[in-house]
Parts: sequence; C-alpha cells; structure tokens
Amino acid sequence: MLHFGINGREMKEANERFLFASAPDSWGVLDYPGPSWEQPYESMLDEMVAAGYTGTELGPYGYFPIDPEILQTQLKKRELKLLGSFVPVEMTNPDAGVTVLDRIRKVGKLLAILKAPFLVLADDQSAARNNFSGRAYDTACPSLSAEQWNHVGKIVADAERVAGEFELDLVFHPHVATHVETPEECERFFDATSHTNVGLCLDTGHCVYGQGDSVTEAEKYKSKLRLLHIKDCSLKVLEEARGKKWTFEEAIEHKVFTVVGQGDIDFPAFFRALVKNGYSGWSVVEQDVKFGDTTIPPAESIAASLKYLRGVVSKLENAAGTS
Repeated sequence: MLHFGINGREMKEANERFLFASAPDSWGVLDYPGPSWEQPYESMLDEMVAAGYTGTELGPYGYFPIDPEILQTQLKKRELKLLGSFVPVEMTNPDAGVTVLDRIRKVGKLLAILKAPFLVLADDQSAARNNFSGRAYDTACPSLSAEQWNHVGKIVADAERVAGEFELDLVFHPHVATHVETPEECERFFDATSHTNVGLCLDTGHCVYGQGDSVTEAEKYKSKLRLLHIKDCSLKVLEEARGKKWTFEEAIEHKVFTVVGQGDIDFPAFFRALVKNGYSGWSVVEQDVKFGDTTIPPAESIAASLKYLRGVVSKLENAAGTS
C-alpha cells in the first residue's frame, strides 16, 4: 500500500482544486514583436480550450489585444480566466525605477479591468548572467552587491504598492539568466524583500535549471507559494548545456524543456508535496520553445502535458483512497 502522509479525502479535494492554465510562450511567442507575434491569438485560445485548459496568462503586453473590451469578449466566449502577466524588469538598476513602475501600471491597468489576480514579477535577463545560465555557482558568474540587493528590496516594495493599486497579487518568478536563478539567490531575494508581502511563483523547469529541487523549494516556501509555472526538463540536455556553456536561448533551441511527463522532473513527488502543504490554485503549464522549431505542434504539446498532469493527480487520489 502507498502512503503519502495525506488521506483520501485530502487527495480528492486536491484533484478538484488544481486548476490548469496555459500561456503564449508554449507557442514560441517572444517578449518583443516579431514573426512569433504573427500567429493569430484567436487560434491559440481555441487550442488552449480544445486541450482542456480553463485559464491563460497574458503573455507579452501587446500580443493579445490591449483593448480590454475586445480581450474580455474573446476570453468570455471561450470561458477562459485571465490569470495575470509575466513582467520582467530591471530590478538591479537604480535608474530604471520610474520605467519599472510605469510598465507595471500599464500592464496592471489591463489586468485589473479583466479581474486577473496576479502580476508575475521577474528580474530581466542580462547578457552577463545569460553567459552563465545554469552555471551560476561558477566563481566568475556576476552576482549582486549588498547595495544592489537593497535596491531590489526597494523596487519590489514600490512594485507591490503599485500592484496593490490595481488589487493585484504580486508574485516573484526566479528565472534562468537573471540575478535570481539559484536557491541561494532566491533566499537572498526573500531576505531583501522581507518587509513586503511578495509571494513566490515557482517554475519547476527554471528551478531545476538553476540547480534547485522543486519539491524542496515548494516545501521551503509553502507559506509564500501562490502560483505555479509547470515545465519539464531534460537533464541530459541540461548537462550538455552546462558543459558547452550554452546561453538560455541555445538550450531552448536544443529542447532542454520537454512536453510535461517526457522529461526528468518527478511530478508525482511534486504534487504530493503540494497537497501535503495545502497548495490550492492555478498551475500555468508551459514549454519554452523556439518559434517554428517544435518537435510536435504546440496544440499537441499542451494537450499531452495536461493529460499527463491530470493523470498524476488522479493516480495520487486513487492511491490515497486505497491506502
């Protein structure tokens, strides 16, 4: 018999409370306009619904319609919930404070009108850190000074205040090729922002890429964990990426992220930890891909990922019920 430290009733409730959303990056939509933005967003939303998702993130501001009435109509007729937007900003640049807050206000206004709950903040990628993607423990890798960490604390407090103006829950996303990639850097981030109520958006793929363990991080930050990004990762490709010193984009091109369930992340263990810790809410299922260079079409990828994840949750429920 299998025992998970949780009872059958809890597992049944868990199966009902895990909500799954998708996001435009699974179609290779980049943070800036280009060929990936030429994909019709209506078809993307249709494919999300066909796969079984009930929510979506905004993606880069400007890809989906920024007219709230148009976007609301498109979401409503598909019964899709808008969750929020991923907003990378220059957290370590004191001169970028005004720009950062203006960007949050622009995105926040749209999210608020559509009653999205989250604003997902991240440090912006930098060329210096990208050269050490997945290798942040290298002694040559640039890291933040005490003064820069103090500024991070200030900018997050300001971002929280602005997000609060729009009744948005501010959560932080540790991200590859940024100054908050590793578990230790994540700890330093929450130390620097301890005077705020910023939560954690844990990305399973970025966590592994940054030499962390998703179960450990979910346990460590169970009181702050408010949103999930679900990715799977090929450890074989990741090892090659580190050995050959690939940038994050080069690793993506070499398929470091896989269809969920086809990589090496232990999702049954991860979801057991989530249930044990009482997590309830949304998981955004993603697969960072290079536009036009996917192993299978995005519509098939996101459908296969969701089918696998629902199977994981159902098996946990069944196992708990027979224990």
